[in-house]
Amino acid sequence: MFRLICLLIGYALGAVQTAYIAGRLNGIDIREHGSKNAGFTNTNRVLGRKAGFAVFIADIIKAIAAIIIARLLFPDIDPILAGLYAGFGAILGHCFPFYLKFRGGKGVSCAVGLILMLDWRIILACLVIGVIVLAISKFISLTSLTITLLVPVAMIVLGFEWEAVGVAAAFWALIWVLHRENIQRLLKGTENKFSLKKK
Repeated sequence: MFRLICLLIGYALGAVQTAYIAGRLNGIDIREHGSKNAGFTNTNRVLGRKAGFAVFIADIIKAIAAIIIARLLFPDIDPILAGLYAGFGAILGHCFPFYLKFRGGKGVSCAVGLILMLDWRIILACLVIGVIVLAISKFISLTSLTITLLVPVAMIVLGFEWEAVGVAAAFWALIWVLHRENIQRLLKGTENKFSLKKK
């Protein structure tokens, strides 16, 4: 039962679609502009650096908040496991908000929030490798794909229990599926490179 409750807590917070809200505050539906994705990268591209950064931070915070609430509600449950379910719920809510006909973002910013609540060694590995991949490739999509793949792999190496690894693998698989068009563009060499647009 705690698994379902943690997922629902995460979904409720994750479904607060900050990119969509930022778009509406600027008189547009962000899902109808740029890449048509309600996430940090497209917000940065369409509305500018300040809006993109605000959305990025807000999406991280909502995942962290879900994890903290889940851990407080279930103090006798492994905090890593409770946090993973709540974080995965936040990713699901972000990607599939019910009130927006399940058209949201791709979950990366929420995944960052989840990662920040895991083992410090995983955080450090993701930070170092993520910075290197982004600096070399300039592709935020490739960076996102690399980091999310790294999490379950690192958890296996570090000896996390298999249920926890399974949840991490589930959110990794979801994010990769939602990035399938980005993967195709990366393979074709037509993916857009990331830049911090001023506005």
